[in-house]
Amino acid sequence: MNQTNTRLTRTLLRNQRAGKRRYISGFDGIRTLAVLGVIIYHLAPSTLQGGYLGVPIFFVVSGYLITYLLIQEWDTKNSIDVLGFYGRRLKRLYPALVTMLLGTTAYITLFQRDLLVNIRSTVMTNLIYGYNWFEINHGQSYFNRFSGESPFTHLWSLSIEGQFYLVWPVVVILLLLFIRKRSRILTILLTVAVLSALGMALMYDPANTNRVYYGTDTRMFAILLGASMAFVWPAHKLNADVSRAHRLTLDAVGIVSLLLLIHMFFTMNGQAASTYRGGMFWFTALSAVLVGTVAHPGSDMNRILTNRAFTYVGKRSYGIYLYQFPVMIFYESRVNIGNHPLLNSLVEVVLIMLVTEASYRWIENPMRHYHYGQLTNDVVRYLRQPRAHRLANTLGVVAALLFGLTAVGFVQQPAAAKPTALQKTITARSAAAKKKNEAAVKKQKALAKAASQKKKNHAKAVAFSKMSAADQKTAKFYFLTADELQSSKQTALTAIGDSVLLDDSGDLQDVFPGAIVNGAVGRQAADVPGVISSMAQRGQLAKNVLINIGTNGYITPAQSDQIIHAIGSNHQIFWVTAHVPTREWQNSVNNRIQKTADKYKNVHVIDWYTTAKAHPTWFVSDHVHPNNTGNQYFTSLIAKTIAKVNG
Repeated sequence: MNQTNTRLTRTLLRNQRAGKRRYISGFDGIRTLAVLGVIIYHLAPSTLQGGYLGVPIFFVVSGYLITYLLIQEWDTKNSIDVLGFYGRRLKRLYPALVTMLLGTTAYITLFQRDLLVNIRSTVMTNLIYGYNWFEINHGQSYFNRFSGESPFTHLWSLSIEGQFYLVWPVVVILLLLFIRKRSRILTILLTVAVLSALGMALMYDPANTNRVYYGTDTRMFAILLGASMAFVWPAHKLNADVSRAHRLTLDAVGIVSLLLLIHMFFTMNGQAASTYRGGMFWFTALSAVLVGTVAHPGSDMNRILTNRAFTYVGKRSYGIYLYQFPVMIFYESRVNIGNHPLLNSLVEVVLIMLVTEASYRWIENPMRHYHYGQLTNDVVRYLRQPRAHRLANTLGVVAALLFGLTAVGFVQQPAAAKPTALQKTITARSAAAKKKNEAAVKKQKALAKAASQKKKNHAKAVAFSKMSAADQKTAKFYFLTADELQSSKQTALTAIGDSVLLDDSGDLQDVFPGAIVNGAVGRQAADVPGVISSMAQRGQLAKNVLINIGTNGYITPAQSDQIIHAIGSNHQIFWVTAHVPTREWQNSVNNRIQKTADKYKNVHVIDWYTTAKAHPTWFVSDHVHPNNTGNQYFTSLIAKTIAKVNG
C-alpha cells in the first residue's frame, strides 16, 4: 500500500511540474449516477421519484471541475486564457446541442407539427443559453408528463451551465486578484450559495414551481458549492500519501454521502414543499462532499466509482442527457407503452444509447478536436471532390436535410398554434360547466331536502312509458334504464378530476342535473386535497364524490390517503380508473385505485380502463380523451355504478 501511495505521489508531482491535469475517472461514476437518475425518473417517475436530482449533481461536478481547471491554470501560468476557455467549451458542447436542436426540429416538422409552437424562440434561446428563463414564462411544469410535453424541456439545465461558463472565468480572475485569500473566497461563495437556496425557499409557489425550478438565481447554489470546494480542495494540490486513519475517514464520508444521495433519489418528491425549502440544498451539499472525496487522491472513492461501464456512460453522459427526452417523447407518441412499460422502457434506453453513440463518434469527438480555422479550406476541398464522393458523404447530406427541414419548421405556422378540436371542446364545456355549477348548488340543497322527506321504500321501477320524452331520449342515449336515470337525477354529485372529466362535464351534467364538476387540464393527485378543501368550505361537496385522477401521473399511497381523508368517511367516493395506454403509469395508477378501494369501505371503483381498453374508436387521436361516443359510454358507466351502489 505504501509503495502504491509513493508511486501515486510521484506521478502527481510529475504532473504538477509538467502542468498536466489529473483525469479523475471517478467523476465518470458520479456522472453515471446522475444520468441514470434522470433517465429512470423520466421513464418511471414512481420508481425513482427523486431521479430529477441528477441535475444538481451535474451542476456540482461542473462547478468543481471548471473552477479546479481554472485555478490550476492560474497556479501554473499566473493567468487564465479566457478566450481559450470559451473556445474549448463551445467545441465540447455546441456541436451536439446544435445537432439535437436541428434533428428534433426537423422530426417534429415532418411528424409532430403540434410541437412546433414557440419553436423559433425555443431554438434561439437554447443557442444563446437563455432557455431556462424562456421556460419560466412559456414552458409547462417539469413534473407535468402528459399535457403536450416538449422534447426541449430538459435543456433548461444546459442553459444554466452555459451562463456559468460565460461569466465564471472572469469571476475567478477577479476573486484571485482582489480577494486572494482562498478561505475568504470560500466564505463569499458559500454566502452567495446560501442566499440562492433561501431565494428558492422564499419564492417557492406550490401552484407554479417554474420560477424556482428553472431560475438561474435559485439554482446557482449547486454550481457554487462545487466551485467553492475547488478553491479549498483543488485536486492537484491534495496529497495522495495520507495516513490509514485519514484514508478510512475519507472513504467512510464518501460512502455515507453516496448512500444518502441514493436514498434521497428514492424519497425526495419534486413537488413537495420540503424539497424547495432546504431539501434540494442539503442534497446538493452531500453531492459536494461526494465530489470532494472522489477528487482526493488519498481516498479509495475514485477507485470505487471507476469501472469500464461507468467510464463508458460517464463520458457519454452529456449526449445521453441531451437526446433522452426527444427519443422518449417521439417513441411514446407512436407506441402505447402503458400495457408493457418495462419492455418499452428497455427499448427507449437502447434507442437513446444508439443515438448517443452515433453523436459521440461522429459529432462530439470529431468536433472537439477540429480546428475551425481551416473550415473554409475544408469546404472548398469537399466541393471539389468527384460527385460520387460528395453524394457518399452522408453527414453532409444529412446536415443539409436537417437545416432545410428546420427552416421549413421556422417559416410555417404550427398546427398547435390554433386550438385543436379537443381544446375547443374542453374550453366550451368548461364554460358551460361553470354556469351549471351555480345552479347545481341550489339544486343540491333542494335534493337534500327532498331526500329527507322521501319514503325509504320508494318504487324501484318506473315504467318507461311514464317518463317524459326528454328523459326517454336521455336514457336511450346513455344506455340507462328508467331506474338508473331516475336515481341519477336525484343524486347529488360533486365531480373532481382532470381534462378527461372536464371534457365529459356536459354529458355528466345531463345525467346528473345537480352535479358540480371541477376539472382542470394537467391536474395531478397532489393537487386534489387542496381542491377538495376549497370546495368543502364553499359548501360544494355533495354526499357522492366522483374522482377522476390518474391521467397525468402516478398516485402515491400517501396521496390517495390524503384525498380520501380530505373528503371524509361520511361521503360515498367513486374513483374512475385511468385509460392512459400511452404512459407507463397507467397500470400503477389503476392498482393504487383498487388498493385504496380495498382499504376504505366508502370508496368504490368505476373501472373505465377495463370497459374501454378494447374500444380504441371511443377515443380521439391521443388515445386518452374520449370522443363523443366514448363520452356516452364513460357517462353511462359512471351513472350505472353510482346507481347500483346507492340502490
